[in-house]
Amino acid sequence: MTGEEAENGRDDMLIDGCEAEPPQENTVPDGFNANYLKVYYGKLFPHYDMFRWLSYGNDGKHPGCDQSYFGRREFSFTLDNDIYLRFQSFNSASEMEKSINEKCPFKIDIGPVYNVDPAKRHAYAQGGDNGFTPMERELIFDVDITDYDDVRYCCSGADVCLDCWPLMTVAIKVIDAALRDDFGFNHILWVYSGRRGVHCWVCDGKARRLNNEQRAAIADYFRVYKGNENSHKKVSLTGQGLHPFLARSYTEVLKQFFEEKLLCSQKLFSNEERFEKILEMIPDESITSELRGKWQESRRSSTSKDDINVVRWGQLKQMLQSGRQKVQGLRRCVEEIVFSYAYPRLDMEVSKHMNHLLKAPFCIHPKTGRVCVPIDPDRCEEFDPTTVPTLSKLLGELNMGVLRSEGNDEWDKTSLGKSVRYFRSHFLQPLLKSCKEEIESSYKAKLQESKNSLSCIAWSLEIITLESFGGSKSFALLKEIRVLHLTSCREGGKTSPKSGTGQDARKDRKSGTGYTGSPKKGGRGGKYTWAGVDGYYSQAEIGFEKEPLDAKDPNFEDPEDDVVVKA
Repeated sequence: MTGEEAENGRDDMLIDGCEAEPPQENTVPDGFNANYLKVYYGKLFPHYDMFRWLSYGNDGKHPGCDQSYFGRREFSFTLDNDIYLRFQSFNSASEMEKSINEKCPFKIDIGPVYNVDPAKRHAYAQGGDNGFTPMERELIFDVDITDYDDVRYCCSGADVCLDCWPLMTVAIKVIDAALRDDFGFNHILWVYSGRRGVHCWVCDGKARRLNNEQRAAIADYFRVYKGNENSHKKVSLTGQGLHPFLARSYTEVLKQFFEEKLLCSQKLFSNEERFEKILEMIPDESITSELRGKWQESRRSSTSKDDINVVRWGQLKQMLQSGRQKVQGLRRCVEEIVFSYAYPRLDMEVSKHMNHLLKAPFCIHPKTGRVCVPIDPDRCEEFDPTTVPTLSKLLGELNMGVLRSEGNDEWDKTSLGKSVRYFRSHFLQPLLKSCKEEIESSYKAKLQESKNSLSCIAWSLEIITLESFGGSKSFALLKEIRVLHLTSCREGGKTSPKSGTGQDARKDRKSGTGYTGSPKKGGRGGKYTWAGVDGYYSQAEIGFEKEPLDAKDPNFEDPEDDVVVKA
């Protein structure tokens, strides 16, 4: 075997009589490679799980399933050399898998579910505003650590380390708790972006059907950080007390994280440049001057073994929250500083619009080679981005069979298996259970509505039959039945518990005349209403508008000719 073959990982050949050398930890060179990506998509990418997720239960045989649902979902592929393929759509899991394997996209983005197949959108382009429009889309959130560059000093740009990554952990905890406790969402998927942030997918049915205005309202609910790099004060907390959501976030997450982790890991008070940034958030010049003088003096004569960041933070809090500070704004400064440094910073535009694309889970980030794996929000503090499986590591494990498994799936033999199993058990299975229950409930409701409509039609046919053969003597009875029938149909086939029947119902009716006994004027409702404002029907609406009588008509009957025979 040549040295070149060994370097390329082709060292699995055995020579008779020779014992094979133990496998190396990784036989695939590091880095992102299109050939590696083909193997990943062919053997490891969970195509069917993605299909089941994005079908939301509509891939079954239940009569309530929308078989066109998945086919109206937009996918976007980014190929080599930044070639973008928008509005890709597929009708089945096998069709999606075939396209991904053939095109081998460097990135897969997921868009909304449209009213028509996105691939055929041009056929509906002349249909006006509603010709091609998004109908459903998960409520999504994007948190990028580059937005924290003004408060982290260990890294900048796309670089991430274990000292600044906890900012993402805090974002997950704060947002996840609010989505569940304040909005009642249950099916939430958190995903590592593959490099410098996290993505959140809220997949409940009521979240997917939100319009843009409702999405913007939810995004604004989380909006606290409103400053930029040129603003001294990036957070302004007004009012006598914090909003319950903000108060809960502060006491349960932000305060502890800031004081126990961020202060020391980022050395926020270690030099004048850093503590001056904090002093600029305090509006009282006398307090800032006193603190500045004390810290500059202690820098020249400091002998304390305590961490200087913890000591100075304690001095700042004591001065701002002491009894002599009667102004509410000054006492609130401590909370504003904590929120400025630790509160989640969202990309608001991503959350506000249904047609915004977001990278699919289990993609490979082309810059880092890392997989976009799910994150368990209940254990997010244990997540380490530096240990996320990479493309080269997975192929090495696949080649050498490092992690043996009894399962039939290839990913079960690699470190990706843990992430796929979590995706299935903690997210996908509960979601699909809920979706199937929703489909069943919706189907039963439509079935009942259909039965009510058929019942109304049957009533109409029966009344028409009686009207045709009953003669004039059935007029009063038919009139009463028709009024009750139309009322029932208008109320969806339901009878009001307050209404009676027969004589009891007539007792509650209003008089058909005014106070003087003359007919009431107007009040017949609009052009398309069933009844007027008085709630009753005209003779024409009931179906008993009398035709002009013609004595020459052979069917003419003169009521005066009716003979009453006394017993």
